[in-house]
Formats: sequence, C-alpha cells, structure tokens
Amino acid sequence: MNTENLLLAQLTGEGGRLLAYLVPAAVILITLATILLIISRLYKRASKERAFVRTGFGGQKVVLNGGAVILPVIQETIEVNMNTMRLGIARSNEAGLITRDRMRVDVMAEFFVRVKPTEEAIADAAQTLGARTMQPEQLKDLVEGKFVDALRSVAAEMSMEELHEKRVEFVQRVQTTVSEDILKNGLELESVSLTALDQTSQDFLNPQNAFDAQGLAKLT
Repeated sequence: MNTENLLLAQLTGEGGRLLAYLVPAAVILITLATILLIISRLYKRASKERAFVRTGFGGQKVVLNGGAVILPVIQETIEVNMNTMRLGIARSNEAGLITRDRMRVDVMAEFFVRVKPTEEAIADAAQTLGARTMQPEQLKDLVEGKFVDALRSVAAEMSMEELHEKRVEFVQRVQTTVSEDILKNGLELESVSLTALDQTSQDFLNPQNAFDAQGLAKLT
C-alpha cells in the first residue's frame, strides 16, 4: 500500500469514528430539544393578576407564584382572578331596607372584594365560585344575597336617623357581618362604601304591609 492509500485509509477511519460519536450526540440533542419544546408548550405560569388551581392526575395544586406543567386530558385548570372587584348593591322603592323604627330607606352601597391571596382561599374560590371570579357580574349574582342580608340585618338594628348620622358605624357593622360569610368562598372584603342613603318615597309604601303601615303612621 503506497503512502497515499495509507493516508486515505487513516482519514476514512478517523471520519468513521467521529461520525459514530456525532450521530448519537445529535440524536440526544434533538430529543432534549423536543422534550423542552413540549414542556414549554404545556407549562402554564401564574401572574400577579391571576392564579390557578390544577386538578386531576397528581391531585390538586394551587399555583399562586411560579407555574406548573399541565398534562392535556388528565389534568385541567381553573383560573382565579386576584384583582379587587367592585360589586354595587342597590335597594330602593319596595325593596328598600326597613329600619328599627319601621321606616323604609333607599340604599346604594359598593363592596370591594378580592380572593384572599392564600393557597387555601384560592382553592375555596376555585371550588365554590369557579370561573365567576373572572366575571364580576356573575360573581355579584352569586354573592349578592349575602350582601343584601347584611344590609338588612344591620339596618333593622338602627333607626333611620341613626343610619343618617352614623354612616361610618353602619358601614363597619355591615363589613363585619359580610366578612366572615364570604370567607367561605375564599373572598375577603377590603372595604364598603355607602354611596346613597335616603328615605323611600311614600308612593312606594304599601299600607297593607305592617312595617310600611307603621312607617306611614309615623310620617303622618
């Protein structure tokens, strides 16, 4: 074998050995890149405005900070709105509040609520409220009864004059009454604002109603 053939054989052998190393390395790199791409597509991140609860395979996981991998079909997520929501409540005319002295009053109040930023509260909100936290009007439909009950119960313990002169006390008592109740839904009450308070017009008082009859007699 001449020198040229010997050199060619050496180069061919080295190239074959190099190729034998490169092929598996390329396969490994392609596999890793594919896995990372799949994970990046399945990875869901929470934000300051939205947390989520993952359910299904592996049990429940609350994600408030960071993120988690969501496996299609066997796992699902429920998003929870972490922003403060303003829920307006109005009671007027025949639906006005009845005070301790049997007067009827028109009230408008605004309740500022949000999901409490704890894992337990977020899980409760996801279970009891579901996607309603993302739609304030739907959330209002669900919890409005609790707010109205609180307004009624506190108004029934105060006279109309006291409601007018002690608005701060009225708001504080309503806030205390509501706070414990909505906590079951993972919500916390930031504040309550009483935007309107006035006596209900006599045109909407029903003389056949015992409460309204007493109120009319007092007005007369």
